[in-house]
Amino acid sequence: MRVLLDECLPKDFAREIPGHAVKTVPQAGWASVKNGKLLRLIADSGKFEAFLTVDKNLPRQQKIQDLPFAVVVLLAKSNRLDDVVPFAPELLRRLPSFQPGRVYILSRPAATAP
Repeated sequence: MRVLLDECLPKDFAREIPGHAVKTVPQAGWASVKNGKLLRLIADSGKFEAFLTVDKNLPRQQKIQDLPFAVVVLLAKSNRLDDVVPFAPELLRRLPSFQPGRVYILSRPAATAP
């Protein structure tokens, strides 16, 4: 799947999504573009099937249902790599089932004992 990481996510999170074509918003040439315009650019490009963000307000602020890609919100404690990496296993498991025009909220996975 072709995945775009929002600017608010660390670029190194892409390494946690093996087997998928992952780019960051700056790599796509859209650095500093605001959410509404960014979603239109993603849609018009036709290059991505999922957009990952930690912006939990995005689904309430933007119209998602007509978009040709899925929006995935990671409900992480922060946007630091250490806080988003635990979402990778769940993301990898569910990514193939994500549908365009839908919002998927991933809650923090339960901590596992060492």
